[in-house]
Amino acid sequence: MTGPSIRKIVYYSEEILLENDAAPAVPAVRATVAAVIANPWIEGTAADDLSPEVIQVAPVLARQLTDILAANLGGVDAIEAFGKAAVVGTDGEIEHGAALIHTPFFGNLVREYFAGESIICFADDRADAGASLVVPLWHKNAAATRTHYQTATTRIGDAPRPGEIVVVLAASTGPRPHSRIGDRLTDPIVKAETLGELVS
Repeated sequence: MTGPSIRKIVYYSEEILLENDAAPAVPAVRATVAAVIANPWIEGTAADDLSPEVIQVAPVLARQLTDILAANLGGVDAIEAFGKAAVVGTDGEIEHGAALIHTPFFGNLVREYFAGESIICFADDRADAGASLVVPLWHKNAAATRTHYQTATTRIGDAPRPGEIVVVLAASTGPRPHSRIGDRLTDPIVKAETLGELVS
């Protein structure tokens, strides 16, 4: 396995200590790790099979990025929510980013390495260097758990260059600071024709 040509890795984390003048009931650290890689398909055509490079590149990124997040967030068991993203430079296709994050060679491995079961929520884009990307996250084992619906914003000042792809993995050790809007599994049944009964 040859793996990706990585130019840099950027790690960012934040912990909200006060929200609306109150400390979170459950303290949590939210983090992103991004790998800036050379786009392996930059000289290709829109009809090319992307799978040979996916098999070589995506598993290496999955292993490296999950390792960094686990090491910085207190281990796999401390991680409760995850998300993924890709930003393609302007000379690439959106499909190039999708190829690296939406196949089993990345997503299935991230779930395995993080001991998760949920489908991983995602974002992807094509942009100039320095563009911000908002990465959605939800609970790694219970996607209907609304407490863990959150986002992490990341940007790299000099990436992606036109011939690069930024692959991002995000994780959180807990929920939003003051989550209190219920859960999808215990919500009332809401339909347009019965809405008046619920709000009267």
